[in-house]
Amino acid sequence: MSTRFFLMRHGQIKANKSGHWHGSTDSPLTFTGRRQARRASKHVATLNFSAVYASPLDRCQHTARLATRKTELEVQVIDDLQEMSIGDWEGISFRSLNDDHDLFSNLKDPDYQPPQGESLRTVGGRVKRALQDIDQRHGPEETVLIVSHGVAMGCAVADMLHNDVTRWRDYHFDNCSLTELLVSPEPLVVSFNQTSHL
Repeated sequence: MSTRFFLMRHGQIKANKSGHWHGSTDSPLTFTGRRQARRASKHVATLNFSAVYASPLDRCQHTARLATRKTELEVQVIDDLQEMSIGDWEGISFRSLNDDHDLFSNLKDPDYQPPQGESLRTVGGRVKRALQDIDQRHGPEETVLIVSHGVAMGCAVADMLHNDVTRWRDYHFDNCSLTELLVSPEPLVVSFNQTSHL
């Protein structure tokens, strides 16, 4: 039996509002993003987490701190939980990435890499390994919170459930949503993209 995982996407950042891909670019939470994380804290306090892990990017660490403010947990940073980098195209609008760079069509190939960026296969693999490592650290009676990013978590879930990272778009995570996941012995999504706590 697996450790019980709850995946939380970070709170809103400006790029989420404006439709730009920030990826590995460090961006602070907006007022709305901070409010989302604070609202999540009441529900988070009822889930009796044993540990909280976050991406090294500020938006995830800040979300994790606010969401666990009613607990005594310290946020543990894991580099492999960070968002997919699209290298030279970071900060470009989704529309331009589609129309001018054909990014989303190219991402049908799991090994396609934007200039100086990462492939979906690389991202899915590193996030999946991070979750598996965390699973090994904890027992089946424990529950852990993971604060990460939309594409990174989508790649990992698609990899674990379907062995196909190109299905990452099937898994859209709203800001500060919670998804319950079991990693072992067989990956299972128990509930997906829950937002009622917000």
